[in-house]
Amino acid sequence: MAATNVRGLVAALNATGCFKYKSPDAVVDFLVVGGGVVGLAVAQRLSERFPTKSTYLVERHSRAGEETSSRNSEVVHAGLYYPPQSLKTRLCLRGRHLMYERCDKYNIPYRKTGKLVVAHEHQRAYVENLFAKARQLSWPKHSPPRGAEDQVLPVSLISGAQARELEPDLSPDITAALWSPETGIVDSHSFMESLEKDISESEGGELVFSTRVVRVDPYKSKETSRLSSEEGWVVQTVTENAEHGDSLLARTLINASGLSANLIPNSLLPEASRIPMFFGRGSYAAYSGPGISRVSRLIYPCPETGPNKHAFQSLGTHLTLDLQGKVRFGPDLEWISSPSQAAADASEYDLNEENADFWRKHLTPSDSRLEEMHRAVTEYLPGVSFEGFRPDYVGIRPKLVLSGFQDFTIRKDYADGSRRGLMVSLMGIESPGLTSSLAIAEHVVDDVIELEHIHISQ
Repeated sequence: MAATNVRGLVAALNATGCFKYKSPDAVVDFLVVGGGVVGLAVAQRLSERFPTKSTYLVERHSRAGEETSSRNSEVVHAGLYYPPQSLKTRLCLRGRHLMYERCDKYNIPYRKTGKLVVAHEHQRAYVENLFAKARQLSWPKHSPPRGAEDQVLPVSLISGAQARELEPDLSPDITAALWSPETGIVDSHSFMESLEKDISESEGGELVFSTRVVRVDPYKSKETSRLSSEEGWVVQTVTENAEHGDSLLARTLINASGLSANLIPNSLLPEASRIPMFFGRGSYAAYSGPGISRVSRLIYPCPETGPNKHAFQSLGTHLTLDLQGKVRFGPDLEWISSPSQAAADASEYDLNEENADFWRKHLTPSDSRLEEMHRAVTEYLPGVSFEGFRPDYVGIRPKLVLSGFQDFTIRKDYADGSRRGLMVSLMGIESPGLTSSLAIAEHVVDDVIELEHIHISQ
């Protein structure tokens, strides 16, 4: 579906009013909503940074990482692509360091495969610009002291012939490439399990699965309650198919619910100010066949930069490896819209809360994308055969815009409307979200939550 025909979802949590306000009967210091890799990283950081405080993580699925976190390329990105001062660049650079550090400490499987970004002659300027930008990047906040000669993002600009010395299957039409030795792959499931273990074994951490958040309200501090002196957010949850839910007062609320991250803030905003979410479907294809016999590194084409450019929306249909050496291609980018989009309905946005999970119906892989994927791949690996492609899996990316660059969004709301009762919403956390996860947690906990607590105590 063309981006021009895509409708954003601006649904709000509990828009139907099915769940009535319920006074809280318990209090928690930190409540994290969403058990993907980012939610786990934030909860782990909170439980480590504030061991005497309570940190709960609630996840609607029966286990962690069931959405975007388990349906991606498992690539540890170096930090090449985005504007230098953006959160995506700064948190990817820092997150890469933290990721490899944690993998070494906890024996999490990973491998620094390195990556080639390959270019045809008309794309040479793209990789040259990436090279120039990489050489100018500075070490991000919280990085340990480094020598002046240490580069935060070591890269090399090489010729097409040099690229073919590394990967002989590359097309002879490739005339230049950027070599990124710090790019790698990681076992994302083992990584998430290590975060779960830290939370579960911490003094104040607790993981709660099969529990969905159904309503969020600012706490009415004047109501008659033993918690009347508290500030924060009343969060109502329902576990599995229970008829009645629980109500909890969260002194600080962290919304890391990924594909559903706009639902909570939208429930507090006037309809005209609601935040739309768009959904990018990415298909992956497994491959076995000719044309890749000697491939040992990740290979990325240059993103489209012409009239149909998607350089910031997708990095192109690239070649990745898993830790067993198997090859897959993807993801591509296909915009999807909710099923309520009828031919006669020209409205720009969908407000129907019942459609919030429409994307689940788009998770089944099919062969409908294989021909286009094969055509894209043969631009840089001409020896691959269409017969070697087979559908593998599908991932959905949370998008805040349909075109152009959109940074990670870290939104702050306050229960009292000013500076008390903090809620942090993490939105548009797509690639490089896995790589950035530990740095996002560091930023949210150390640079947002802790500073807010210092401000309040002064």
